[in-house]
Formats: sequence, C-alpha cells, structure tokens
Amino acid sequence: TRLTERLGQLLALTSQSHVLDVASGRGTSAFHIAASFGCKVIGVDLSEENVGQATAEASERGLAEQVSFQLGDAERLPFDDETFDAILCECAFCTFPSKSVAAGEFYRVLKPAGQLGLSDLTRSEAEIPGLEGLLSWIACIGDALPAERYVATLKEAGFHVSRAEDHSDALVEMVRQIQAKLLGAEIMAGLKKIDLPGVDFATGRQFAQAALQATSSGVLGYIVIAATKP
Repeated sequence: TRLTERLGQLLALTSQSHVLDVASGRGTSAFHIAASFGCKVIGVDLSEENVGQATAEASERGLAEQVSFQLGDAERLPFDDETFDAILCECAFCTFPSKSVAAGEFYRVLKPAGQLGLSDLTRSEAEIPGLEGLLSWIACIGDALPAERYVATLKEAGFHVSRAEDHSDALVEMVRQIQAKLLGAEIMAGLKKIDLPGVDFATGRQFAQAALQATSSGVLGYIVIAATKP
C-alpha cells in the first residue's frame, strides 16, 4: 500500500486521470488508487478467477462505475492507441515473458505525456543460494533483472525515465512478515488449531531466510520507476 501510494504520487494522479492497472490481480492496487486519488481505473489480468473476484468486490464496494476489470495480456493489451493517462504495473513486469513487448504496449496505449509507474523486484547477476530452481520462479525472482535493465527496456520502448527509487526496505519488511506468518501457521498447526496438509514448513523457513539474506546483502532489491511518454 505504501508503494502504491508512492506510485500514485509520482504519476500525479487526479480525479480526471484514466488509469490502467496491468496485472491487477484481485484489485488491491486499483481500489487503493481509485480511493486515494479519485481516478477511474481499469485493471487487466490473465487470470479469469482474479478478474471475477475483483469485479465482484468492485460491485460490493459500490465502485463498479469507477473501477472495472477485464481479461488481458500485458503483451497484447486490448485497448486502442493513446487511451490512458497513466499506467500502473506493480510486482509483475519481471514475470512477463517479453518485457520489451510489454513496454511497447504500455507506450502504445498511453496518451502523449502519459505516465508509467512501475515497481518490481530486482536482482544482481550473483547467484542466490537457497533461492535457485523452482522456488525462485514461484517467488517471481527467477526472471527479475538488475534495476538498470528495467530502465533500459523502458527507454528502448521510447519512454523518458524520470525517477528510479530504491525501496529495498519494503522487500525486507515483506520477507519478515512472511517469516512471522510462517511461524504463526506452524505453531497453530502444531497445536492442531489448523490443518495444513502438504505444507513443508522447513522448506518455507529456509526459503524465507535465504530471501532475507539476499535482500540484506543487496543481491535482491525492489525499485520504483516513473517514466513519461514524450
């Protein structure tokens, strides 16, 4: 939420802004942006389940006229050229198979002088003990890039990158929250208060600790980028 708010500030959103939230998930960022800045938001996501749940929540909140959701692929956005004043993409760009194609689509659907706000995981070229292999892909780490490569990809698409802020502190906070939730769940399972068949707590603890060490050493990080379509 804190980083979503920061992105909204960097995008200079107003009640007149028409915003696209790419890879919107269940609508958390879209609802926050709409409530904080009064803008109209359309979220697109590849998951039919996410779109359905987010649409239902928009209706429950009485926001169906302000916030809507539809199926959409970041690499083939279902919108006309120069449709939006701003685009938001949180913790998803690193998962796109072709980041350059997605960046080109962002550029296409933005109006001239439109703003792009992107936040994502970063990683250095160094190996990350304990996070390689399948678990790293599950955690969206497998295809994360160094910050400068995200910036370069956006510039190659035609964007002017105005800000690139390091928010790795937020990643440390997130990993510590995961550790706390894992511990709480393990205690509850041990007390027979909850039943979590198939959950491997030992692997979860190992993964979280490796992620924390990688973040603390600077191998993993988190960046917020603001860019403009000239």
